[in-house]
Amino acid sequence: MGSAASTSQMSKQEMETALDKAKQIASSSPVAVFSKTYCGYCKRVKDLLNQLGASFKVIELDRENDGGDIQSALAEWTGQRTVPNVFIGGKHVGGCDNVLEKHRAGQLVILLTDAGAIANNSAQL
Repeated sequence: MGSAASTSQMSKQEMETALDKAKQIASSSPVAVFSKTYCGYCKRVKDLLNQLGASFKVIELDRENDGGDIQSALAEWTGQRTVPNVFIGGKHVGGCDNVLEKHRAGQLVILLTDAGAIANNSAQL
């Protein structure tokens, strides 16, 4: 299995292992961003979170040995195959468009604050 493993190529055990890892990562930090180093959409989300002063964990799937397996597990779990795949407070938020829309709607800072990723008054709406 290479990093381009699809769910059909993964054994049930490999899928469960990758899914457990993805869920553990998503719940272990106020914000988790499953990303790829070369992805412009991922960069936009990471730049926005940095601008807002949010603490977040980035998992660069193209640098992980099991990154393809994790991405396949995320697709199975969330229905989203693409990156970035963002979780706030352990809940799936979506990709770049979802995050930017929440920011435009004034909801992102609230979500980040509620998750403990930013202090109450540290970010501008």
